[in-house]
Amino acid sequence: MVATPASAEITNQPVVKRLANGLTIIAEHMPTAAVNLNIWLRVGSRVESDAINGMAHFLEHMIFKGTPQLQCGEFERLIEERGAITNAATSQDYTHYYITTAPKDFAQLAPLQVELLLNANLSESDFERERPVILEEIRRSEDNPRRRIFQHSMALNFEQLPYRRTVLGPASVIERLSAEQMRAFHWRWYQPQNMTAVVVGDLPVDQLVAIVEDSFDQALTHRQQKSVAGSLEGLPVSTPEDPFESIARVDYTDPTLQQARLVISWRVPGLRQLSETYALDVVASILGQGRTARLVQDIRETRALVNSISASNITYGEQGVFYISANLAVEQLEAVEAAVLEHIQCLHEQPVSEAELNRVQTQVANRHVFGNETSSDRASIYGYYHAMTGDIKNALNYPIAIKDIDAEAIQSAVRCYLPVTAYGVLRLSPERN
Repeated sequence: MVATPASAEITNQPVVKRLANGLTIIAEHMPTAAVNLNIWLRVGSRVESDAINGMAHFLEHMIFKGTPQLQCGEFERLIEERGAITNAATSQDYTHYYITTAPKDFAQLAPLQVELLLNANLSESDFERERPVILEEIRRSEDNPRRRIFQHSMALNFEQLPYRRTVLGPASVIERLSAEQMRAFHWRWYQPQNMTAVVVGDLPVDQLVAIVEDSFDQALTHRQQKSVAGSLEGLPVSTPEDPFESIARVDYTDPTLQQARLVISWRVPGLRQLSETYALDVVASILGQGRTARLVQDIRETRALVNSISASNITYGEQGVFYISANLAVEQLEAVEAAVLEHIQCLHEQPVSEAELNRVQTQVANRHVFGNETSSDRASIYGYYHAMTGDIKNALNYPIAIKDIDAEAIQSAVRCYLPVTAYGVLRLSPERN
């Protein structure tokens, strides 16, 4: 199979190779004293039913418990002996695993990572030993005010989509999961066709591709069809939810808080409508990213109504959330909500000036560029975009897409997706005496 350049617009072009088994390999030479292998799976909490919520994250832990070919702890020992780095993360839409090694060690360590992913033991004894670790992680998450606030907001924004749930899952579900269910989940989803393997570093591209391809070939020869009977309980249907029809308001009391929290949010397009997300990325920067952002300058610096305020365009695979969050005194909740809406209304009515647009476009595009300075940064962003959108060009061309946004596109996006009469409001107040 012939490897083809991913984009004719980028000088330092990554190479994309699709194998017969469905695996996509993306490789790029980068003159740095490291090689990063980042394997992305289109598997996260989104593919779980409520009955197994938390399985993808639990499985991420279990992957490192060894295989029939690799004893538990051997992978970590070999990684540490060579000063390499390994880690993993699970989200709503994906799971990814990576190693960063010296170039001379890559050919030996890469096959071990792939072996773990494809041939994890997932034994009953390891499963039961790891369950309390997961339950403790859930308890720590529930004790974190920032995570609680975010989860309350996602529950408000998503009534049906699985983004309403936590990635970790509830303790009541984790307590009932079985190793057999995990083996079924692993066999169903941890397949080459669900994976993107990105490798970036200081080895020739042909060598990088060959090492990764050989690693998968070797691991797949060890893989045998397993007898798995655990039910996946039927996966949820992912259909974007309609925008809010009115103001959806939720109030909570949280005795652990020292100050109130205010979150104002809108349901907006996700990666399924990627072209619609660019203008909203720029709007988020205009409103609440950086010291010169409008909300920061007016509501925090000038009027001193909040201690902090920020805006972000959270982009999930099926749908997104435009998210404005503030820390403030309880007495200022209504005033700050009104002030935020004033700024949204201003964007409805008045086009952004050319000077402000140029400044913000440069900030947004440069954050993307600056996030690609290391081999691990670059491998991560290539893997994310390919796993989530199926096309690496969406990673390469992001700065161009942002710089193509004009004032008319921004105003159109605000009018379409950020109405001032229909949105979600989450207010959390400290316990009153």
